[in-house]
Amino acid sequence: MPQTLLGRKIERIGKRALPGFLTCIAVILLILPAWGANEEKDEETFQKAAAVLQEMLNDNNVPVGLVAKANCVMVLPNVKKFGVGIGGSGGRGPMTCRGGEHFHGKWSAPAMFSVSGVSAGLQVGGSSSDFVLLIMSDKGLEAILKGKTKLGSDATAAAGPSGATASSVGEADVLTYGKAKGLFAGVSLGSATLEPDHDANKRLYGKAISAREIVRGHEVSTPPGGEPLVSLLNSKAAKRGD
Repeated sequence: MPQTLLGRKIERIGKRALPGFLTCIAVILLILPAWGANEEKDEETFQKAAAVLQEMLNDNNVPVGLVAKANCVMVLPNVKKFGVGIGGSGGRGPMTCRGGEHFHGKWSAPAMFSVSGVSAGLQVGGSSSDFVLLIMSDKGLEAILKGKTKLGSDATAAAGPSGATASSVGEADVLTYGKAKGLFAGVSLGSATLEPDHDANKRLYGKAISAREIVRGHEVSTPPGGEPLVSLLNSKAAKRGD
């Protein structure tokens, strides 16, 4: 009998500890890419972001007309999703903004950002998705630049309309688009958290520099890996569509 009671007690303790253990595993999986990052991988992320945006623009999944109205564009290629008991996501990608006080200028050098989010629920499996975020308002940009921004709380976010003729901005600060396994959808990123990747930005620009200084301060030139993304935006959406 004592052995039976002891076994049950151990089982109960194990069940209570399991959620915390799974959370720790999720956090480790989310931050592993950052630990293994280097300048070559940073440049590769820039290039993948350009390819993702090019594809979505070519397919009219992300309307050029809305890009022309955006203050900034963020592209998050290969965001990883996984889950065993809890769900998680993690990835990173560049954001570039129009120059000028009223966002009528050319697109800036890109700053690297990371995205993460953990949700409760029974989720098993994993996937990789690409996301494009259009930052449509000054409020949305200020929230993102201050760091550790939670979409839906610090900045309102909504699934972006698609199609060549889509032009409605609505009241959302950020319009979000996603593509996974070849399937496109205007999606909501829920309570995902965005924050500047300070280490990557330091590697890319050779000095400690804030995301604000990169995208709004004209402090640096675009690194080689970021040129395809900036050139794409300057060619496809060179003028602000007000």
